[in-house]
Amino acid sequence: MTNPNAPAARRPATPEEIEMFTFLEKNLYTAVVSDSLDQLGYREQAMREHLRPLSPSFCFAGWACTISCRDVYHVPEDPYGLEIEAVDSILAGEVVVVATQRSKRNAPWGELLSTAARARGARGAVIDGLIRDVKKIEALGFLVFAAGIKPVDSMGRGVVTEYNVPVECGGVLVHPGDLIFADFDGIVVVPRCAVEEAVRLATDKATRENHSRVELLQGAYLRDVYQKYGVL
Repeated sequence: MTNPNAPAARRPATPEEIEMFTFLEKNLYTAVVSDSLDQLGYREQAMREHLRPLSPSFCFAGWACTISCRDVYHVPEDPYGLEIEAVDSILAGEVVVVATQRSKRNAPWGELLSTAARARGARGAVIDGLIRDVKKIEALGFLVFAAGIKPVDSMGRGVVTEYNVPVECGGVLVHPGDLIFADFDGIVVVPRCAVEEAVRLATDKATRENHSRVELLQGAYLRDVYQKYGVL
């Protein structure tokens, strides 16, 4: 019998999946994907607004690689052991999702973790907490969303407790392998089972929005354009 609580099986993204991620990044946007999730009945899939990118141009999509942290008030015997194991487990095509239980005590993500994640093929990271080494992360070109910036180390302040498990990040339950899509408007989490339909609906709506935009620029009335295409 399959254990329902067992960690999700993971594998590097296929070329077809990488192509889908690139399509999302180049042609879609989080608002239209969020609308599609609403249509499918997933109405609480946008992470909280406090998670912001280091740059307005940041946009990425990939499968979720989850890491869970908690606060500590002492230096554990092996403060970085599970953290190192988690980062070394990252696979090509993944987005690192770090849940901190909304802690602001430390910065669990920085330059070296970004460097390691990038080398493993990660497409970006979402940290529901603080980060540091921001200038070096920017120079590296690694794409990160976070709740803020603070220079303190995690040693004696926070520790990784688990990885490759469901986590709450930005107010959304994220399972390993869910689709993470982030741009300047925010971050949406697409359940793995809904990815194909959500992308199809989002692509259709984006096409109708493009037609609407053209006609509105030509002077058409919003009422007429809405009646024709059904999007706002």
